[in-house]
Amino acid sequence: MASLAARSGLRSLAARARAPAPATGGRRMSSSAHDDAYETAKWEKITIIGAVTCTLLAAWNLSKGHPHFDEPPAYPYLHIRNKEFPWGPNGLFEVKHDH
Repeated sequence: MASLAARSGLRSLAARARAPAPATGGRRMSSSAHDDAYETAKWEKITIIGAVTCTLLAAWNLSKGHPHFDEPPAYPYLHIRNKEFPWGPNGLFEVKHDH
């Protein structure tokens, strides 16, 4: 089985070696027509400007104070119950070591 795979790989390698090289003229399908160094420098500048802008906006936003409100009034519809649980102050499913 391994020798079959090796032979198949060698055949495809030999077929690629015999294939004619693509013509250099004609349409280019890649971005080689663009100046890649220019594009890289452009996006580096955009990234740095964006990072600096976000940092400055975050520092400005965090430097402002935020309001502190008083305690909310005790609304009667909240039905806050402060009574102890029937099983005691511990949770119902906690392991109790007092046996």
